[in-house]
Amino acid sequence: MSELVTGEAVALELRPARLPSRALAVLLDLVAAMAVYVAVTIVLVTSTASLDEAAQTALSIATFVLVLVGAPIAVETLSHGRSLGKMACGLRVVRDDGGPIRFRHALVRGLIGVIEILMTFGVVACIASFVSARGRRLGDVFAGTLVVRERIPVARAGFVPPPPPWLAGRFSGLDLSAVPDGLWLAVRQYLTRMQQLDPQVGWSMAERLASDLAERTGAPVPHGVPPAAYLAAVVQERQARETRRAFGSGSASSPDPAGEGPPGVYGAPAAYGAPAADVPPVVAPGAASESSGGRRPVEVPEMQEVPEGDRPGTGFVPPA
Repeated sequence: MSELVTGEAVALELRPARLPSRALAVLLDLVAAMAVYVAVTIVLVTSTASLDEAAQTALSIATFVLVLVGAPIAVETLSHGRSLGKMACGLRVVRDDGGPIRFRHALVRGLIGVIEILMTFGVVACIASFVSARGRRLGDVFAGTLVVRERIPVARAGFVPPPPPWLAGRFSGLDLSAVPDGLWLAVRQYLTRMQQLDPQVGWSMAERLASDLAERTGAPVPHGVPPAAYLAAVVQERQARETRRAFGSGSASSPDPAGEGPPGVYGAPAAYGAPAADVPPVVAPGAASESSGGRRPVEVPEMQEVPEGDRPGTGFVPPA
């Protein structure tokens, strides 16, 4: 991706076209232009057979200039940088600031293209495009343009693994109003990429994010809960609240952790005591839960330590 800055100081991320796709687009354009040039030449030869040799030569030069030089310039100007070959390859010519090209840009590209493409059989254009960091030929450099890809494959949305079932409903009393959007985004990005991270780096990142999230909510991370599982459970609680807010409290429920994602991402540690339904929810200190009728919330008891050899896997292994 190449970052271009517009006149309004807006950064655009564009993917420059490389030599193979550009060469294929130019080849398609040349094939189409040569087919039109041959057809027009045949018509002119048959219709101007009575003219002298000088007139026929002048018509031939004019036909060459109009078909192989003027036509591509006109097509790029009217289509805002999309010729026949570029449309077939999903390319477009844009200005250096990402805007659409005008006639002067297409004119400079077309005139220099006669030298670096037609007269040298594309050798100069290939060398310039290969050397350039953004794949630009000489015509692009002098015209201030760039050929970019329009067909960029859409990246698959990152999958956020659901929390383990034993954490379902544990954080229904947390106050999430003070958590900024930037922290939510960082947590979500971590959860979607934690399988690709080094275990030690991933564990430290999860601890740091869990600490920031706990500081914003005012409730500490429960003892014995892996930080990544805590992050996933809080994110699921936020999604459940957004769903209830959008569709009503009775029409949507919290997602079923057991029905989403690949099995065994977190594991189901039975060693943490009672099921999630029998464990009091985690609430912020001093806050009253909705179901207690204003009574003081029950503090989360500390979980008993389990010998390391008997503790089941949770999917979050601390670094060695």
